[in-house]
Amino acid sequence: MKIRVLIADDHKIVRQGLRSLLEKEPDMDIIAEAGTGRMAIQLAKELLPHVVVMDMSLPEMNGIEATRHIVAEMPEVRVLALSMHSNRHFVVEALNAGAQGYLSKECAFEELAVTIRNVAGNEHPIGRTMGGIVITNRTQHSSEPFPAVRSVISKRERQVLQLLAEGKSTKNTAFALGVSIKTVETHRKHIMEKLNLFSIAGLTKYAIREGIVTLD
Repeated sequence: MKIRVLIADDHKIVRQGLRSLLEKEPDMDIIAEAGTGRMAIQLAKELLPHVVVMDMSLPEMNGIEATRHIVAEMPEVRVLALSMHSNRHFVVEALNAGAQGYLSKECAFEELAVTIRNVAGNEHPIGRTMGGIVITNRTQHSSEPFPAVRSVISKRERQVLQLLAEGKSTKNTAFALGVSIKTVETHRKHIMEKLNLFSIAGLTKYAIREGIVTLD
């Protein structure tokens, strides 16, 4: 049986490149592509891929949040995090969200193909490009989650922060999340208080530093 793969990346050329390479693998079937975190969740629900190759820096809902949703709602679907970031912070956040593996975008294609197979087989690989950052933690404490790097703000607050940092208005953020404008304003106030930040510019800088949004 072929491994059914969903590719989630906000850059069309990256999705096309990954599809072109992975389609040459005789044991893989690329069933769909997603350009946002929300689209990745929707397609995962509809198509139930074996593996989602998930970029961590997605618009509307980043890859960390999308991974949490997929793992919680579709535990049979496995997620392989693919990111431009290779430091411990991002690896730990991705694995805490439920990703089965983590690769840097600097990895060779051969490593990606092997890792997809490992993830499909329910292994928990971290790419060699990570330098074994958290493999020790995973093996020594496999029954416990990694300690959270950032647990100051809630899941909903992270969603609000991402949309605001992406430049969306309070009204558009409320519409995207299906809540009232007042609710978004309340979340924004709480976020600022928790992070000791007092402007949208400050929130945006924080979001970029934490990998919640990117500059590209």
